[in-house]
Amino acid sequence: MSKKDRTIMNDDIRVPEVRCNVDGAESLGIISTNEAMDKANELGLDLVLIAPTAKPPVAKIMDYGKFKYQEEKKLKEQRKNQTKIEQKEIKLSVKIADNDISYKIKHAREFLQAGKHVKFRVFLRGREMAHPEAAREVLIKVWPMVEDLGTMDKPPRLEGRYYNMLVIPNKDDKKK
Repeated sequence: MSKKDRTIMNDDIRVPEVRCNVDGAESLGIISTNEAMDKANELGLDLVLIAPTAKPPVAKIMDYGKFKYQEEKKLKEQRKNQTKIEQKEIKLSVKIADNDISYKIKHAREFLQAGKHVKFRVFLRGREMAHPEAAREVLIKVWPMVEDLGTMDKPPRLEGRYYNMLVIPNKDDKKK
């Protein structure tokens, strides 16, 4: 048994009686653990404790290896079907020139058209921390340039030394 696998099965079951079910078949009712083990051995399967805290505990006679394999297959399938949201970051500064802004906006627009989230960040250096509203103004200036492609998910907000704004793409603009 691995550290993650805490399933109690076969000879590790230490309770006198269990409510026993056979996988894909009938319920045997409440029987002694020894009887359940004998039945499992007779069928060539494992006796697995499903609900150890129930009164009496519930056990199931099943092929544990096959069960674990199917569980892992389900997990892999779920992970495969998960959508991963890619987030791109565009770094700006308080003293950024207009042509630099337009260059960065060009990239941001490409990211939004590709269906990626874009996080605009303005880093405040040294004395710029005394006037964080200057960073907010940069983000407010940037917003009209991308609002046709996205929605402002998080409005400009000061977080530590950064002023952040998150823009997510509009649903109809996504191209995958």
